[in-house]
Amino acid sequence: MDFNANHFQLFNLPWAFRLNVEELESAYRKLQNEVHPDRFASSGESEKRLSMQWATKVNEAYQTLKKPLDRAAYLLHLRGHEVFSEKHTAFPPAFLMQQMEWREAITDARKSRNGSELDKLWRELKGETKRMEIQLASELDDAKDDAAAAMTTRKLKFMLKLIEEVGDAQEELDAA
Repeated sequence: MDFNANHFQLFNLPWAFRLNVEELESAYRKLQNEVHPDRFASSGESEKRLSMQWATKVNEAYQTLKKPLDRAAYLLHLRGHEVFSEKHTAFPPAFLMQQMEWREAITDARKSRNGSELDKLWRELKGETKRMEIQLASELDDAKDDAAAAMTTRKLKFMLKLIEEVGDAQEELDAA
């Protein structure tokens, strides 16, 4: 194995947003089996340390590739784009307006303790997130439009934060 391999190379997968998750999981399990520190318990210190480094690299690669947001950002990074750098803060006005509307709806549902409204918002946000993931696949894999994919990736990050807010509000209601 090559310690300088990127995450896709490590798992012998194509450099693409669309991934066969079953292939990723299978490759992950196989590699974890090969490098797991328990297999090197009776080895020398350098072998143990190397095993730990490999296990860490394999885990990090798997965690990155299994999450669509992280996979998109990583793929763009490989293509020379740092998606979440400080210079990328502009969003289309319509997207920002929609974000504000969703945040207000979350706040209102939280204040009124309206669980069904939170559930509705969660489904709406999950649907929009899925749509963005499909759009990312098209932008990254088909059109090779890195600029558009970078914007969609940044938008997706916002969507995931909104979903997290809804989840937090739902937990508050459940705990009360």
